[in-house]
Parts: sequence; C-alpha cells; structure tokens
Amino acid sequence: MTQLWKDDDMLFGFIREELYTAVIGDIMDEMGFHDQFLPPRITALHQAHILAGRAMTVREEDIDAGISSKDSPDTFGRMLDALDDLKKNEVYVCSGASPHYALWGELMTLRAQKLQAAGAVLHGYLRDKRAILQTTFPVFSFGSYGQDQAPRGRVVDFRCPIFMERVRINPGDIVVGDMDGVCIVPQHVEQEVFTRALEKVRGEKKARTELLAGMSARAVFEKYHIL
Repeated sequence: MTQLWKDDDMLFGFIREELYTAVIGDIMDEMGFHDQFLPPRITALHQAHILAGRAMTVREEDIDAGISSKDSPDTFGRMLDALDDLKKNEVYVCSGASPHYALWGELMTLRAQKLQAAGAVLHGYLRDKRAILQTTFPVFSFGSYGQDQAPRGRVVDFRCPIFMERVRINPGDIVVGDMDGVCIVPQHVEQEVFTRALEKVRGEKKARTELLAGMSARAVFEKYHIL
C-alpha cells in the first residue's frame, strides 16, 4: 500500500482538508474496529473546529472528599507537567475524572497553543468558555462548567493508556474530531485507515459529479461502488 503522505504535517493537512469522522469510522468498521468513536456527549466547543493530531493521553482521578488539596505538594497533581510536555500536533486527551469539575481552561489553552498542540479532548467539562472561543484552539468536551478541579481532582499519570468508556486510547493514536464527534485511529493501522479513507472520499467526489450530471444511482454505484 503506497503511503500518500510523507509526515504528520501532511497527513493532518489531508485530514482537515478532505476527510471527516464519519468516513474514517466507516473504514474502521470495515476493518473490524467497531468501537473507535468516543461517547457522543463529547462535542466541539465551536462547530467549525476540526481536530487532527496524535493523542497525548492524561489520566485524572478524583481527590477523596476528606483530603484537602493543601495536603498535596502539587495542587493539580502532574497536570502542569503533562501540559508542559505537549508537543507539536499532539492532542491533550484526558479521562478518569467524575463529571463534577472542569478539566480544561483558558490558561491551559494558551500554553497548549504556544506549544503548537493540535487541541484537547476531555471526558468531562471545560471552563472559561468565552475566552477559549476567542481562540482557534479546538476543544471537545461535555460542555462548559465553571467548577474548578483544584480541590476535587488531579492528574496522576500521562502518556499512558486510558479509556473513555469502551474506547482504549494509547499515546500516539490519531485523534480526529469534527461536528459529528471524535474518533480514535489506532497507530498500528493508521496507514491503511487513512489511505482507504482518502480513496473513498476522492471516489465520492467523482460519484457526486456523475450524479449531478444525471447518471442514475445504480450506474454510479456499479462504476464506483459508492453511494
């Protein structure tokens, strides 16, 4: 199988310009990967945002009600280390917390942008919605909720395998998000998934042209095996 891109920058460009989560999900279904979409509750803060990058996984946990954040040498656990470790084209992907506080905010967004990260995906809430909307940084979450994580949760590990309900996410897996949701492409099958997805989308463009010109649906399907 010929690889159509030479590096991540080119691949993520193809994804943002030509692909979308539905077609990527269809290809993974055909390959036997049936549980790659994150829960539908996780949606884009701004509907126009498109996310493509590699997962920098972050595991959060709740702080027991009887423990004060002042008892911890670092209020946020390892969150600041995780944030500062973001690399170009990486997505901060956080799971493990209860949905009682925000996992992301304005200042985290500013730091991630400075590091050229691709976005953030949260199994939970963000806050500072107004300020984040003023940026172009893609964030996908349950929505906005102002309650802080500081006395309620902390990051315990990062660059480790995590789960969002049924979906396992490994560091380096590819994260794609748009207005239809967020899907995870396992790193070991990424070349086949995106090669087939690009071929399908480019075939759909040809089929669309034929339909607009008046060709019957049956003839289009027999010619392109797409409809």
